[in-house]
Amino acid sequence: MARALLEALRRRDVLADHVSTISDADALARDGSYDVLVLDRRLPDGEGLNLVASLRRSRHSVPILVLTALGSVDHRVDGLDAGADDYLAKPFAIEELLARLRALHRRGPSLSDKYAHFGNLSIDPRSNEVSIAGSIIELRRREYLVLEALMRRPNRIVTRSNLIEAVYTLDDEIESNALDAHISRIRKKLAQAEATVEIRAVRNIGYLIRLKT
Repeated sequence: MARALLEALRRRDVLADHVSTISDADALARDGSYDVLVLDRRLPDGEGLNLVASLRRSRHSVPILVLTALGSVDHRVDGLDAGADDYLAKPFAIEELLARLRALHRRGPSLSDKYAHFGNLSIDPRSNEVSIAGSIIELRRREYLVLEALMRRPNRIVTRSNLIEAVYTLDDEIESNALDAHISRIRKKLAQAEATVEIRAVRNIGYLIRLKT
């Protein structure tokens, strides 16, 4: 089941990793680089809700969706009371799961309430200001949104479709090279400001932001 779900997510350009135990999931969740955690309750080393409760006690705010065969009202209440943000019982439709994941991703955790730093690049999401070594650089709104999406996952590939979703609404008319044009302008501004980070293209997949080598 897990492998089939992982493949279905990847076919839809969702970056996903899979582990089989609570201990491994705990390590990944505390790493801080994941946008959403999808968790079963019946795991080889225990009850998944114990991990949910542990993360919440430690003030880890990663959104958690419980995906399980235990689907009674009492089971759902237990999951939500433990600290899960959403609860989906099997069997389920993959499109519904994706919609729920998008909703969780939209409401956090994000850069919305803190500064983000990477190399000498800093972003303040409260003011939408970007600075290099303390000096503010001017970005257009969509350039800022692209950079913020990359800064959410430093050193990790962000797919083209995920970047476009972060920048545009369904009503926007998007030219085929619009994203690449935004990236080009951001790169130029970072270079002019002597940023210690760079945006690297991953052919046919997307982009990532990393420290210069």
